[in-house]
Amino acid sequence: MIVPASADDKLGRELRRGWSAAPGEKVAHYIGQFFDTTRLGDQISGRLEGNHGTYTVTIKLDGQSVTSACSCYIGKHGGCHHVAALAHTFLDNPSRFTLLESREVDTVQALPDLATYLRSHTLADLLVDMRGRGITQKAFCEAVGMSSQHLSAVRSAEQRNHFYHELGAIKLAVLWVMEHIAEAEK
Repeated sequence: MIVPASADDKLGRELRRGWSAAPGEKVAHYIGQFFDTTRLGDQISGRLEGNHGTYTVTIKLDGQSVTSACSCYIGKHGGCHHVAALAHTFLDNPSRFTLLESREVDTVQALPDLATYLRSHTLADLLVDMRGRGITQKAFCEAVGMSSQHLSAVRSAEQRNHFYHELGAIKLAVLWVMEHIAEAEK
C-alpha cells in the first residue's frame, strides 16, 4: 500500500537543506530509479541497481542531524551519489515511499508483525535495551557461543546497509534473552 508522505515535513525540509543543489549527471541518472522505497518515521530507504549490483540506501533524521548510508563501496558514511539520488527521489515524489509502521515487541502476534518489528528496530537499539536490563554484550555472546567481534561486525554492517544472513536470528536471540533472562532475574 502506498501512503502519501509529505516533502514538507521535518524530514523533507532537512533533505531539501542537505541536497539543495541541482543534481549532477551521476545523481540525475539514479533519481526515480529506486525500488522497495519505504519510509519509517524519519528514515527513508530504497534499493537500486548500480554499476556493481543492487545497493541499499538509507537517509535518517536523528534529532537535528542527518545520517545516511549506502551499501556501495564508497557509501559507508553516505557520501555517494546514490544517497543524493534517494533524497531527490523523495523530494520529487514522496508518495512513492511506502509508509511502514513501527511496532513494539508486545504487539507482535503473527509472523508479518515480527518482520515489521525486526525491520523497525536495529540490532544496535536492541543491544542498548539489553544493556539497560543489566545484560552485557560480552555475557550475551558467551551465552550464545558468539564472539564479541562478530556481534560488533554484524551491528556495524547493519548500520552501513550490509546485512549478515544471521542478523534476524541474532535480533531474535537478543529479544529472547531480554524476555526470559530479565524475567528470571526478577
